[in-house]
Amino acid sequence: MATFLYRLGRGAFRRRRFVALVWVALLFVAGFGAASASAPTSGSFSIPGTEAQRAFDLLDQRFPGMAADGATARIVIKAPAGEKVDSEAVKPQVEKIVGELKDGPGKDQISSVTSPYEAQAVSQDGSTAYISVKYKVSGMELTDATREALTESATAAKADGLNVQIGGDALQAAPETGSGEIIGIMIAAIVLVITFGSLIAAGLPLLTALIGVGIGISSITALANVLDLGSTTSTLAMMIGLAVGIDYALFIVSRYRAELAEGRERDEAAGRAVGTAGSAVVFAGLTVVIALVGLAVVNIPMLSKMGFAAAGTVVIAVFVALTLVPAMLGFAGKKVLPAGTKSKLFGKGKDKAAAEGAEAKPNGGTRWARFILRRPVMVLLAGVIGLGIVAIPASKLEMGLPDDGAQPVSTTQRQAYDLLSEGFGPGFNGPLMVVVDGDKALADATVERIKGLDGVAAVMPATQNEAKDAAVITVVPKDRPSSVQTEDLVHEIREGSDSGKVFVTGATAMNIDFSQKMNDALLPYLALVVGLAFLLLMLVFRSILVPLKAALGFLLSVVAALGAVVAVFQWGWLGSLFGVEQTGPIMSMMPIFMVGVVFGLAMDYEVFLVTRMREAYVHGERPGQAVVTGFQYSARVVVAAAVIMIAVFSGFMGASDQMVKMIGFALAIAVFFDAFIVRMTIVPAVLALLGHKAWWLPKWLDRILPNVDVEGESLRKHLGDSSDGAGPDKDRELANV
Repeated sequence: MATFLYRLGRGAFRRRRFVALVWVALLFVAGFGAASASAPTSGSFSIPGTEAQRAFDLLDQRFPGMAADGATARIVIKAPAGEKVDSEAVKPQVEKIVGELKDGPGKDQISSVTSPYEAQAVSQDGSTAYISVKYKVSGMELTDATREALTESATAAKADGLNVQIGGDALQAAPETGSGEIIGIMIAAIVLVITFGSLIAAGLPLLTALIGVGIGISSITALANVLDLGSTTSTLAMMIGLAVGIDYALFIVSRYRAELAEGRERDEAAGRAVGTAGSAVVFAGLTVVIALVGLAVVNIPMLSKMGFAAAGTVVIAVFVALTLVPAMLGFAGKKVLPAGTKSKLFGKGKDKAAAEGAEAKPNGGTRWARFILRRPVMVLLAGVIGLGIVAIPASKLEMGLPDDGAQPVSTTQRQAYDLLSEGFGPGFNGPLMVVVDGDKALADATVERIKGLDGVAAVMPATQNEAKDAAVITVVPKDRPSSVQTEDLVHEIREGSDSGKVFVTGATAMNIDFSQKMNDALLPYLALVVGLAFLLLMLVFRSILVPLKAALGFLLSVVAALGAVVAVFQWGWLGSLFGVEQTGPIMSMMPIFMVGVVFGLAMDYEVFLVTRMREAYVHGERPGQAVVTGFQYSARVVVAAAVIMIAVFSGFMGASDQMVKMIGFALAIAVFFDAFIVRMTIVPAVLALLGHKAWWLPKWLDRILPNVDVEGESLRKHLGDSSDGAGPDKDRELANV
């Protein structure tokens, strides 16, 4: 593979105009497709194999005009102090809102508008009422005119002295990331300038990553409605694609500079950079793709699509690094090097530079590695104990999906939620929908049985369909939707019913089923990912203990990251610092999505850092010295890559969508733990303690394992050079730049 990539990189460098033109053309085509496509919707949400999903499917068959997946809104009206909503002063204003919605600009998308006086939707004390609005389409498909008609009806009533708030998903909008990702890119640019000491070298990874992300996100937008992709999908794909795109280009540019420092010609340096660092990029990208595509085993279509879309942007990032980056290096020439080194490496002072490089002071990576080698036990214990303490909150992880009760208190959705809780009880915000596949007798018997359950506040009479072979019963729990008591009530209704005839669904039941499916899938998926990590790293490093150490370190960083997420988003610790206005259960899909992404990123750092160590060990260095050599040449780049990823992921914490905010934080903190504590601290300490045993592999296993040659040994043999060029002194000089 290294030889093939060498030819690919050298060819891209020599035919740089053609390669650049192809990528620009792809960007234009994808952008044109995105501009021509209609705005993405929220995407359909289904959970195959659950009772809630079977009930929704039954509703679609027996109640075809019900629009079970359509948006809903509840306009909650609270009368002024001392008055009631059915008084002569308030009732006409409420009826006016109903009339304006029925005949307003958004009436074509409205399925029904129900007056509170017709539906008996007035609180017992008469202070609060609500208007139910059902739409034919989902919240993301509502037009601006429809949303404006909804909000203006409430605004007009507020002017008349009423407290009017709107709940439901009708006001749902596409998540906004704000300026956070721009700040993340700016931080990445600063890190690249500091790392490379050259604006051209710093700009290349940013430019190529933005081109790759632009193609990926434009393609997702163009295909969003065809493939039923949700609006959140593109945001998460952008987050991951941007981070890995910058990192992969960073590794190629860094290796290219090292090859130039050895005195090679520019096209030869580009070929060797792609043949060596490019091999690691391919492997690292493959691990991310496998982890993301592996999300399909959970069998949640929405999660699978998110994984496939994000994997697509990673694939594009890999191809960009292997082709567009060497092409752009051809345009940049020798400007990718710091000004102070160009004249030394390519001018008359060449030999002098080598002599100076040989006497250069150890860089930061070398000093850090030597410190760890002197105190490996202390460093190992400090790292493991520290992450273990951070991981403690993960034992209290509560997963669920957010409702309006998780919104900031300043929003109208949250205020409507609170008004309904005060006027009708906390369970009114999460009514259960019981679907009966049978006649009126079975429906009536089901109503009577549910009325006798402890956790029930109210049961509405059964509503039958036209064929009289199915019915819907609305059940209001006593407790709030996300409570344990409501979950127990759902299970109690299901256990006491005929499983083939009576089903419990609705948003609350769907959330319970979704969270349960995520809980059940987390450990098997984690085992799959860790097992895959072990096998892949065993191929790369020809060792058993190195991949075992890598897999255990990955588990440690993931659990610590989950602990940090629980502490911030569930318990509220330092919540204001991270923009968390409302605590609540952790998004059900977040832990498993984080495991998939962090696995791939963790393997990136493992490969780029440890391959240099193995290369040095294979060439005869002692185990301890091999660790120092690996840090000397790779630590600076790995640190820069980790800081860039943290900056990019942190930028998405400014998103309006709670899930995007939470995933941004989780990925940022996980990368911090894995890169700086596990890979840069625990890994060298473990290798120092293991010594020669770290690189042991049974001979029989060595014979049957294929040689993937991430280190590029076959390329060196193919080119027939082991000591050509200006020698390691130049490489050592660049490592200290």
